[in-house]
Amino acid sequence: MKSSTRNQFQGTVTSMDVAPVTAQVVIALSTGQEIVATMTRAAAERLKLKVGVPAIALIKASQIALITDFDGYVLSARNQFAGTVSRIERGAVNSRVTVSVPGGAAFTASVTNDAVDELGLKPGAAATAVFKAYSVMVAAKPF
Repeated sequence: MKSSTRNQFQGTVTSMDVAPVTAQVVIALSTGQEIVATMTRAAAERLKLKVGVPAIALIKASQIALITDFDGYVLSARNQFAGTVSRIERGAVNSRVTVSVPGGAAFTASVTNDAVDELGLKPGAAATAVFKAYSVMVAAKPF
């Protein structure tokens, strides 16, 4: 699949919770991680999603927040991946920051240069990539 979406993860649907209006889909990656996506029930039906179907989770870099210190707080976001900053590409206003997580997955976030400085982001620094389940687009080949 060709897409401008920076974060694309292939996996398999391992569970679904379908409600009258929404559906929550869990996609297991080959790295052992799971990404949770929430969509409308109609979208899940249109994609013909079911357990065992191959799927791709797509997350725009602008939808990923980076956290370096939770300070005891717990977040409502379902997708939280702790890792290490492996790359920073600094632009005039924004930077692309890649966080590599155990198992081999890497998440790229687009954040302001001010945020990079304020969070003390640099290669080797600990960071957690966080995004809401509603920020995940799912692609599948309907059977």
